[in-house]
Amino acid sequence: MHSLIQAVILGVLTGGVYALMASGQTLIFGIMKVVNLAQGVLVVLGAYLTYTLFTQWGVDPFLSILITTPLLFLVGVGVQWALLRPLHGDDVAQLSLLVTFAIALGVEGLLSFAYGATLTNVQPSYANFSWTILGYQVSLVRFVAFVLSLVVLGLLYLILQRTKFGRSVRATVQNPMSAQLLGVNANRVSALGFGLGAATAAAAGSVFGMLNSFNPGSHYDLISRLLTIVVLGGLGSIGGSVVAALVMGVASSVVSALASPIWSDFTFFVVLLLVLLIRPRGLFGARTRGAL
Repeated sequence: MHSLIQAVILGVLTGGVYALMASGQTLIFGIMKVVNLAQGVLVVLGAYLTYTLFTQWGVDPFLSILITTPLLFLVGVGVQWALLRPLHGDDVAQLSLLVTFAIALGVEGLLSFAYGATLTNVQPSYANFSWTILGYQVSLVRFVAFVLSLVVLGLLYLILQRTKFGRSVRATVQNPMSAQLLGVNANRVSALGFGLGAATAAAAGSVFGMLNSFNPGSHYDLISRLLTIVVLGGLGSIGGSVVAALVMGVASSVVSALASPIWSDFTFFVVLLLVLLIRPRGLFGARTRGAL
C-alpha cells in the first residue's frame, strides 16, 4: 500500500507537467484544427535553452522560464505566420501535419548540430532534494513544477475567459465563419494561439529538463504521449487534457512501481484504447466544434 500511494503522489506531480505540455497542443488544435507535431520538439528546445542559460550564465532553471517563455512565444507566432498561414484549400489539415513534422525535424537537426546527440539534463543544486511527509517522499523539483504548471494553466484559463483575445479564441473555436463576420481577425488569433502553445511548451521544457535526461530526439517519445493525452481528454478540450494528463501520469507511475518501468510507457496506449472503446470522443470530447 505504501508503494501504491507513493506512486500515486509521483504520478499526480508528473501529470501536472504533462498537462502543461498538452494544454498548448490542445489550444493550437482548438483554434486552427492543426495537429502540431512540433510541440514535442518545442518542449525539448525549451529544455536546451534552459540548459544553456543555467550552464553558461548560471540562471536558475525556474527563473529561466521568464526568458524562454516569451522567446518561444515569438518563435511560435513567427512559425504560424510564415509557414502555416499561407496554407489554403481543402487539404490544410494534411498539409499542416507535413509542415509541423518538417519543423520538428528541422529543429531536431539544429539541436543535434549545436549540442550533439548525447543525453543531458539540467542539474541545479536542489535537484535531488525531497521532503518526507507522513513517510512519503515528495521531490522539491516535482512539487515546484506541479505548482508552476497550475499557475501557468490558471493564467491560460484567465486569458481565455477574461480577455478580448480569449473571447476571440472561443468564438473562433465554436464557429470560425461567424467569428470573422463579427470582426475577429482569424489570422491574428491563430498566430497568437500558436504562440501561446509554444510558450507553454517552453515553460514545460524548463521543468522537463530537470526531471528527465534528454537529447534532440526526445521529442518523438514526447509527441506520442502528448497526442495520447489530447485524444484521451477530447480534441479541443483544455480541461479534458488536464484531467487526461493526471490520469495518465498516475496510471504510468502505478504500473512502473507495481509491475515494471518497462511497461509504464505502454500504459499510455492501453488506457487510451480502453477509454476510446467506451467513449470514442474521449473523456470530454463534444460533438460540436471545439470545447475550450
